[in-house]
Amino acid sequence: MKYKRILLKLSGEALMGAKGFGIDQVRLLEYANEIKTVYNAGCQVAIVIGGGNIFRGIQAEKGGMDRVHGDYMGMLATMINSMAIQSALEGIGVHTRLQSAIKMEQICEPFIRRKAVRHLEKGRVVIFGAGTGNPYFTTDTAAVLRAIEIEASVILKGTRVDGIYTADPEKDKNAKRYDNIKFEEVFEKGLEVMDMTAFTLCRENNLPIIVFDMNKAGNLSDLVKGEKVGTLVEV
Repeated sequence: MKYKRILLKLSGEALMGAKGFGIDQVRLLEYANEIKTVYNAGCQVAIVIGGGNIFRGIQAEKGGMDRVHGDYMGMLATMINSMAIQSALEGIGVHTRLQSAIKMEQICEPFIRRKAVRHLEKGRVVIFGAGTGNPYFTTDTAAVLRAIEIEASVILKGTRVDGIYTADPEKDKNAKRYDNIKFEEVFEKGLEVMDMTAFTLCRENNLPIIVFDMNKAGNLSDLVKGEKVGTLVEV
């Protein structure tokens, strides 16, 4: 196993599956089983998931809502998704802990770094909800921050495409995929991997990112073993 401790970043939209909104139970269970495979192999897994399938603060701002208010609503959306993935994992025998950047004592623990690390060491999947707990920060930034705090080996960004391309592969048929790319190249070429704050944090802390297709069965397991899947971004 190449990566002993990972942080898996999932988008909220990924949970929609074939639906246009909310959570597709079929997709949710598919993801849970993929995570269980690497968990059973002895990999320590932490998860951050977005909330875009339920609510987006930035979109709300465009509609006239206060940005800070909208961002907090988005954080609550991430908690709904986090609870959903927790329930799916627990239902197939995976021990989990959910930690939130906003206190919600009735449903989860507050985020405490030392506790999170201890849970991982004890063989529990740790899910981090509510982003960073602050407005104006994306769940990408939250994922990077938590990965650095728990000393994860890598961030695995699960998407619906199989890596980073020279252009949007869904719009440009001539777009070519990178197998490996340096942080500086991503900056120079203006490629979209994560928001700038998250990406800069990764570069400054020498934290590699792998962008891969989470919807293809076995990809997560292959990545953890060290096989070439998706695009690796490193210093």
